Amino acid sequence: MRALIQRVRRASVEVDGHTVGAIDSGLLALIGVEKGDDEARADKLLHKLLHYRVFGDAEGKMNLNLQQAEGGLLLVSQFTLAADTHKGLRPSFSSAAPPAEGERLFTYLLTRAQASWPRVACGEFGADMQVSLINDGPVTFLLES
Repeated sequence: MRALIQRVRRASVEVDGHTVGAIDSGLLALIGVEKGDDEARADKLLHKLLHYRVFGDAEGKMNLNLQQAEGGLLLVSQFTLAADTHKGLRPSFSSAAPPAEGERLFTYLLTRAQASWPRVACGEFGADMQVSLINDGPVTFLLES
């Protein structure tokens, strides 16, 4: 599993003109599920999402994690993160999990996140989503499990 995380001042997701998920300060995590991913990888990724130290402490150093910063977590499924871009000028999605498996593991990750942290929002799996954000920093990292 992959997560492209961005530290944000706020972020939201709209589907058909309606906001389906929004957070204030926290992390926007775009989630890609690949073939071979399983619950253990989702659990490992969630641990990283909650504990990766990307928020500033009193001296402005990135020493605080999402929970210490009391931030929100916005999870958005994005199968294009599983693209193979090594050859040619068109991405291949052969390494992406099939849609049903991707949705199952994304839902598992979401459910575990909501059980672990009270400030979790999400997009809508498989929908055409419009994501808005104010990147704080900018701070962006690619996490893999």
